[in-house]
Amino acid sequence: MSEQPRGLYPEIEPFDTGMLDVGEGHKIRWERVGTRGAKPAVFLHGGPGGGIAPAHRRLFDPARYDVTLFDQRGCGKSTPHASLEANTTWHLVADIERLRALAGVETWQVFGGSWGSTLALAYAQKHPERVSELILRGVYTLTKAELDWYYQFGVSEMFPDKWERFVAPIPPAERGDMMAAYRRRLTGSDRAARVEAAKAWSIWEGETITLLPEPETSGKFLEDDFALAFARIENHYFTHGGWLEEGQLLREAHRLRGIPGVIVHGRYDMPCPAKYAWALHKAWPDADFHLIEGAGHAFSEPGILDQLMRATDRFAGKP
Repeated sequence: MSEQPRGLYPEIEPFDTGMLDVGEGHKIRWERVGTRGAKPAVFLHGGPGGGIAPAHRRLFDPARYDVTLFDQRGCGKSTPHASLEANTTWHLVADIERLRALAGVETWQVFGGSWGSTLALAYAQKHPERVSELILRGVYTLTKAELDWYYQFGVSEMFPDKWERFVAPIPPAERGDMMAAYRRRLTGSDRAARVEAAKAWSIWEGETITLLPEPETSGKFLEDDFALAFARIENHYFTHGGWLEEGQLLREAHRLRGIPGVIVHGRYDMPCPAKYAWALHKAWPDADFHLIEGAGHAFSEPGILDQLMRATDRFAGKP
């Protein structure tokens, strides 16, 4: 008899929350869940600009973990909302270090999915001595090829109906550079145009991250406030290549040597092609690699969630 896939732990409320002033006008909202003083971990959400959700708290055994979750600059309950000022990968890496000091721990487990995997890699490569383990889902190394695949040509061939809606706000003459065309609208002075563009950008992602349609997952991408922060911040980061040198995260993977890890990736992940997760697996042999058949990108996909839960349980010392 085959073992049942693991699911999320029960719903849980934070035992502590706060706003951390990180300077330059930004305050980031953080929360801690689980058992104070238990195994420390930090959860890095996707996007950029996605914010945390109550389900993210449930990826860790609350009896064995003390988990810090936070809304990255400009999104979720962090302020100012949808701000692009002083909002870069390296600002976020510094914020993670501030939160680690706030938690009062020397090292912690770093868990990141999608853009969160990008940020986790950037953080771990800069501060490897602070990382006890690294759990990555939906690996994204933010190269030009990955961006072009999703926003110019590639996924467009798999989802022609959804791609048609994505390009609709952009005149044909501007479609040779969708990223730049969207940036003009997302940073323009016309709020109605900003919201229209934000929702089109956001729903493109919301409807292409699961193998099969999941209205519960994609629905939030249509909400005005969520879409505005998500689209503006994501486009801002991707326009600037995440302030990373091309190929940096794979080239610097040797810095992860000695850090135990788990990489979980869906075979049919559209936003994040599996070849980059495979390349990371080759460059970082300390990590176990799980390529999940019959799965897309989202952490809610059963096969992906099963391996993530096994990973957090394993590193907590739970069989």
